[in-house]
Amino acid sequence: MKPLDPEDFYYSPEGFIVFTEAYHRKRGHCCQSGCKHCPYGFDKRTGAFKKPTS
Repeated sequence: MKPLDPEDFYYSPEGFIVFTEAYHRKRGHCCQSGCKHCPYGFDKRTGAFKKPTS
Protein backbone atom coordinates (compact mmCIF):
# COMPACT_ATOMS: atom_id res chain seq x y z
CA MET A 1 0.00 0.00 0.00
CA LYS A 2 1.34 3.43 -0.98
CA PRO A 3 1.78 5.91 1.90
CA LEU A 4 -0.43 9.01 1.96
CA ASP A 5 0.94 12.30 0.69
CA PRO A 6 0.53 15.34 2.99
CA GLU A 7 -2.07 16.89 0.65
CA ASP A 8 -4.21 13.73 0.82
CA PHE A 9 -5.53 14.21 4.35
CA TYR A 10 -5.70 16.29 7.50
CA TYR A 11 -6.68 15.58 11.09
CA SER A 12 -10.02 16.85 12.40
CA PRO A 13 -10.12 18.56 15.81
CA GLU A 14 -11.38 15.24 17.19
CA GLY A 15 -8.29 13.44 15.83
CA PHE A 16 -9.88 11.66 12.87
CA ILE A 17 -8.20 11.47 9.47
CA VAL A 18 -10.20 13.41 6.86
CA PHE A 19 -9.41 12.69 3.21
CA THR A 20 -9.17 15.71 0.91
CA GLU A 21 -10.59 16.19 -2.56
CA ALA A 22 -7.07 15.60 -3.93
CA TYR A 23 -7.01 12.13 -2.34
CA HIS A 24 -10.42 11.21 -3.76
CA ARG A 25 -9.43 12.35 -7.25
CA LYS A 26 -6.20 10.30 -7.07
CA ARG A 27 -8.23 7.24 -6.04
CA GLY A 28 -10.36 7.75 -9.14
CA HIS A 29 -13.79 6.60 -7.99
CA CYS A 30 -16.49 7.32 -5.44
CA CYS A 31 -16.85 4.95 -2.47
CA GLN A 32 -20.41 6.21 -1.79
CA SER A 33 -19.69 6.71 1.92
CA GLY A 34 -20.71 10.37 2.00
CA CYS A 35 -17.18 11.74 2.35
CA LYS A 36 -16.89 15.37 3.40
CA HIS A 37 -14.75 16.37 0.40
CA CYS A 38 -16.27 14.10 -2.27
CA PRO A 39 -15.54 15.56 -5.72
CA TYR A 40 -18.02 13.20 -7.38
CA GLY A 41 -21.20 14.77 -5.96
CA PHE A 42 -22.50 11.78 -4.00
CA ASP A 43 -25.20 12.62 -1.43
CA LYS A 44 -25.44 9.93 1.25
CA ARG A 45 -28.87 11.19 2.39
CA THR A 46 -30.46 10.54 -1.01
CA GLY A 47 -28.10 7.82 -2.26
CA ALA A 48 -27.74 9.70 -5.55
CA PHE A 49 -25.10 11.69 -7.35
CA LYS A 50 -25.64 15.42 -7.66
CA LYS A 51 -24.07 17.30 -10.48
CA PRO A 52 -20.67 18.45 -9.16
CA THR A 53 -20.13 22.19 -9.09
CA SER A 54 -17.21 23.60 -11.07
